[in-house]
Amino acid sequence: MPKGQSLYHKYPDYRVDLDPNADRIRVTFAGEVIADSTRTLTVRETQHDAVVYFPEADLDARFFEATDHESFCPFKGEASYWTIRVGSDCSANSVWGYDDPFDEVSGLVGYRAFYADRVEWEPDQG
Repeated sequence: MPKGQSLYHKYPDYRVDLDPNADRIRVTFAGEVIADSTRTLTVRETQHDAVVYFPEADLDARFFEATDHESFCPFKGEASYWTIRVGSDCSANSVWGYDDPFDEVSGLVGYRAFYADRVEWEPDQG
């Protein structure tokens, strides 16, 4: 969706903006780097904190297991979830993504987000 455009005419004050971010961001869990990217999206949504979404290709697939958990967002669509597993450490349903989002946010296809309090973030220092 172009920046500055409201999501639906029905909700003129509600926005979901997808902003590309070229800064390097790493995510670790149980001492392992599970995501490392310079191609994230920062999603800014009305009434929510900003969320960083990583391209699926920049996640280390060895550490993610798809689950049956789903949720629905009236502005983005149906979300699927993944569990992070590193050795005996596990965080269930801590990653989500929209594989078939609404057209207005189609830029989310192929991106995944983490619950920020379940992983450690390492922004590029330099």
